[in-house]
Amino acid sequence: MTIQTNMPAAELMADSGPQLLSSYLDTLAMIERLHRLLLDLIKDEFERLGVLDINAVQALLLFNIGQNEVTAGELKSRGYYQGSNVSYNLKKLVDMGYMHHERSDIDRRSVRVRLTDRGVTVRGQVQALFERHAEGMEGRGIVGMTGLDEANRLLRRMERFWGDQIRYIY
Repeated sequence: MTIQTNMPAAELMADSGPQLLSSYLDTLAMIERLHRLLLDLIKDEFERLGVLDINAVQALLLFNIGQNEVTAGELKSRGYYQGSNVSYNLKKLVDMGYMHHERSDIDRRSVRVRLTDRGVTVRGQVQALFERHAEGMEGRGIVGMTGLDEANRLLRRMERFWGDQIRYIY
């Protein structure tokens, strides 16, 4: 049961005390661990497939770009990439033939990137991995559509809250 309240966050924190903080810190640690595990799963899949010239971060970047054509700046604003070394990974992916790049005719400083056929193949391999995982979790009763929808709603609210903190809304 969810308890709705109009109390400010500071009052809620005072009422909940260390239990709320402890749960929040557990959630933060879990999010971080899940991201690292996701990268390990992708790395293991590519080792199994014999694709050794690309790392998990690069494969996930290709997956997230998909059919889009984007600039390096858009990668962050669209939530595709958070790392500080996006230029390095884009250059590596272009050099290895996973991405095309094209300088803008209007702004020569701006470069747009899109997947090559080789990049599309990698994206398909990550997609197949994710499909297997989704089916496996549902098949084993770990999580289904309702649970994932609920988790996504919660994570979107946290994302909005954190974004608001960055923009000084609260």
